Amino acid sequence: MKTYEPVKEGKVREIYDIGDSLIMAATDRISAFDVILKNKVTKKGTVLTQMSRFWFDFTKDIIPNHMLSVDVNDMPEFFRTERFDGSAMLCKKLTMLPIECIVRGYITGSGWASYQKDGTVCGIRLPEGLKECDKLPEPIYTPSTKAEIGDHDENIDFEKSVLVLEAQFPGRGREYAETIRDCTIALYKKCADYALTRGIIIADTKFEFGLDENGTVVLGDEMLTPDSSRFWPVEGYEPGHGQPSFDKQFVRDYLKANPDCDYDLPQDVIDRTIEKYKEAYTLLTGKTL
Repeated sequence: MKTYEPVKEGKVREIYDIGDSLIMAATDRISAFDVILKNKVTKKGTVLTQMSRFWFDFTKDIIPNHMLSVDVNDMPEFFRTERFDGSAMLCKKLTMLPIECIVRGYITGSGWASYQKDGTVCGIRLPEGLKECDKLPEPIYTPSTKAEIGDHDENIDFEKSVLVLEAQFPGRGREYAETIRDCTIALYKKCADYALTRGIIIADTKFEFGLDENGTVVLGDEMLTPDSSRFWPVEGYEPGHGQPSFDKQFVRDYLKANPDCDYDLPQDVIDRTIEKYKEAYTLLTGKTL
């Protein structure tokens, strides 16, 4: 049996090159504040992959995506094991665009901190008098550069995203920048509207895009998972303060409250985190893992 080693490892994902396509495996690692924690969160990788699968199917009318299969029987024998079953995705090879496409429908996190300072988020002026976690009049697109592991992404404005893309794809920078911006907003609106009917507010999220062999823009990476998004319960939603969430907030809160923990989590924080991930999956898809 041929064995495979990852050609690239992110904070959570491992990428395997199998020739004409890739295998993207979501691990049970968890990261916060750009650091990989010492703990594993059992079944987290499965939640991430299966949730991405759901959204890729749901949005293929807006833009093509890189997913080919999540069935390990469609993959080389090496991947037909419990470790990869459910957490691995067979994907098209893409030339990834060097932009993180962030969309914010509500004001929270770093956006709220920026707004309190000068009334803007990533250079976009917002109406006066917004409260923390208020819904924005329209979703805003706030791209960033993609940093290497351990570095921080840099927020940029739309025009800077044109320059970044133009440098890599001469003559196509503005076209690609406009395409990914417009797709980001369209994807967010469709999915956020659907999620509301399932009891979840998608406050913000990020997408990544690449080019296929024909130069067509394709949605890649993960999609609308608790790792890449802020999910809040509709029930009890009340602007003016932080909201409970279905994501890594338990982890972030613990790390903030325990700065000397050396990125080592107690078991109860791990358990509560995976329960939140699974609950979000069930609410959104109507299925249990």
